[in-house]
Amino acid sequence: MNANDFTVKIFADGADIAGIRKLAADPLIKGFTTNPTLMRKVGITDYEGFSKEVLDVIEGRPISFEVFADEDAEIERQALKIASWGENVYVKIPVMTTNGVSTSALAGRLASQGVQLNITAMMTVQQVEEVLPSLEGGPASYVSLFAGRVADTGVDPIPMMKEVLSIIASEPQIELIWVSPRELLNIVQANDIGCDVITVTHDLLGKLSGLGKDLHQFSLETVLMFHGDASASGFQL
Repeated sequence: MNANDFTVKIFADGADIAGIRKLAADPLIKGFTTNPTLMRKVGITDYEGFSKEVLDVIEGRPISFEVFADEDAEIERQALKIASWGENVYVKIPVMTTNGVSTSALAGRLASQGVQLNITAMMTVQQVEEVLPSLEGGPASYVSLFAGRVADTGVDPIPMMKEVLSIIASEPQIELIWVSPRELLNIVQANDIGCDVITVTHDLLGKLSGLGKDLHQFSLETVLMFHGDASASGFQL
C-alpha cells in the first residue's frame, strides 16, 4: 500500500506556518485547509496577514479559509473579501449560523457571484440535500462532512459518505471532503469509497510512513519498546 497510489486527494489541515511550508514541498499534499480554531491554537491574531502568507507558500494549490461572522450581510462581505485573495481560494461557510439557521440561501447568493465555497461543519445527509440546490450549476465547491465527529458519536459515517457521493455525482464541480479523520485507516477508507478529498492534520500526516507496514515487524518493534522501557526504568520483582 502506497499513499502515492491513492485517488483521494489529501489536504493538509492546520495553521502552523512552518508545517504548511514543509508540507507545501510534498507533492502528495494536493491542497490545504484551516479554520479559526486551528489559528487560535497557534496564537494567530492577524487573520488576513496569516492567510496572505499561506497563499504565498502553497503556490496555487486549493486552500479554504473560513468566515468568522455570524450575520448574513457580514458573512457575505467577509466571503467576498476572502474570495478576492486568489483563484485557488475557497471560502468556508458554516452550514448554519450560531442560532441554528441554515446558510443555504446565503451560499446560493455567493455561488451566483462566482465564489468558490466550502460548506463546512456538516454531519448529516439532510444538510447536504438542503444546501445542494444552492451549489448546483455554480463554481467549484466542496461539501465538508465531519466523518470523524460522526464516528465519535458511535455512528458509522461510511454509509453517509457513500450516499453523499451518490447525491453529488451529477454535479462534477462539487466535491466531497472527509473531515476530521482520527486515524490513518480513515484515509484508506476515504480512498476505498471514492471520496474526493480528505483533510488530514499535520500530526496524522506524520503517520503516513506506516502504510503497508509489515505487522509481524510492527509487533516485534512493540515488544522491543516495552522491554527497553522496562529496562530503562530499572524495574525489579
